[in-house]
Amino acid sequence: MASPRRTPSRPLSVAALGLAAGLALTACSTGQESTSGGAASVAPVSGKISISYLQKQGDQEYFVGEAAGAKAKAAELGVDLRVVDLGSDANKTVSEVRSAIAQKSNGLIVVVPDPAVGPQVVQLAKDASTALLTSDDQVCATGPDPAKCAKADLVPRVGFSGTQMGTEVGKRAAEEFTKAGWNPADTRIISAWQQDVTVCGDRVKGAEAAFSATVPGVRTIDVATDNTPTGAQDKVAATLTANPGVKHWVVWGCNDENVQGGVTALQNAGVSPADIDGVGLGAYLACKDWGSGKPSGMKAALFINGKDVGALAVQTLYDRLKNGKEMPAEAFAPTKMVDAASWQSVGVPCS
Repeated sequence: MASPRRTPSRPLSVAALGLAAGLALTACSTGQESTSGGAASVAPVSGKISISYLQKQGDQEYFVGEAAGAKAKAAELGVDLRVVDLGSDANKTVSEVRSAIAQKSNGLIVVVPDPAVGPQVVQLAKDASTALLTSDDQVCATGPDPAKCAKADLVPRVGFSGTQMGTEVGKRAAEEFTKAGWNPADTRIISAWQQDVTVCGDRVKGAEAAFSATVPGVRTIDVATDNTPTGAQDKVAATLTANPGVKHWVVWGCNDENVQGGVTALQNAGVSPADIDGVGLGAYLACKDWGSGKPSGMKAALFINGKDVGALAVQTLYDRLKNGKEMPAEAFAPTKMVDAASWQSVGVPCS
C-alpha cells in the first residue's frame, strides 16, 4: 500500500466525520457483545485525555487519511493525540507502546505491522492499566494468530468488515465479467494479498464466494504478496509466465495496491485493458488510473475512507476513557463502490 501522499480534492468536514463516526458506531457494529480481549481495568479520566495512535505503514495513502481523520476528531474532542508511524517494524511496535505508556497516554490505538506482537502489546497495556483499541487489523490477546483466537480474546477493533468488503468486490467483478461476455474456461482470477494478515484473508475469501455464486467455474490463482504495488506487480508477473494461454484476467486483492500491481503487470505483459477485470479495494490508487484518461484494467474499486476509521477510533476510545462506555467488539465504517464515472462525484480524495 506504499504510495505518495495526496491532497484530498474534496475533504470531509470535521462535522461530517463526526456524523459518519456516530452512524458507524451505532448502525454498523457487528451486534456482538463487547469483548475483554485481555483488557485492563481502566478508570474514567477526569482531566484532559491523551491518546497515542500507533500505525503500521504510516506513509501509505490509506493510513495518511486515517491519521488525518484521527487528528480532526481529536481536535474536535479536545484530545491530546500523538500519531506514530511504525513502518513495518514489529519490534518498534513494542518499543513505541512502552514509550506511550511511559509518557502517560491514557489510551492506545494500534495498527500492528505483525499480529504476532499482539499478546505482548496487550500485556503491556494491561499491566499499565492503559485502554487498548485496535484499528484495521485484528489482535489476539492470547496468541500470534487472530484467525485462531477465541472471540473473547480479540481486542476491540474499529475498521471495516473484511467479509462485507470482499463480497462487494466479488459482486462487482462478476458484473464486469458478465458484461464482457467472457468464457470461464479461458479466464483466470488473480487473488493477491499478504497471507499472514487476517483481515486480508477475510476480504479475498468474501470476494471469491460472491464471484463464484454468480460466475462458477473460473479458476483462482492465489498470489502471496507484501501488500505493496511493486510486490504485487513482481509476483503477478511471475504468475503470468506460469499460465500461458489465458485470454482474460480478473484481479482482486486485499487493497488497491495489490490490484494496481496486478493490473500493471498484466498490461506490461501486453494484456489489453479490455481483457482485465480489476476491482480495487480503497479507490485511492484506482482513481489515479481513471484520472489519467488512459484505458485501464481497473474497472472499479470499493471506496474505503481511512479518515472515517481514524475518527471513529478516536471517538470510540474517547467514549471509553471519558464516560466508561464499553467498546464494541467491532465497529465498522461505511464503504461505497466507485468507478471511472462516479469516483469524483462520490468525493474520493485523489492527487
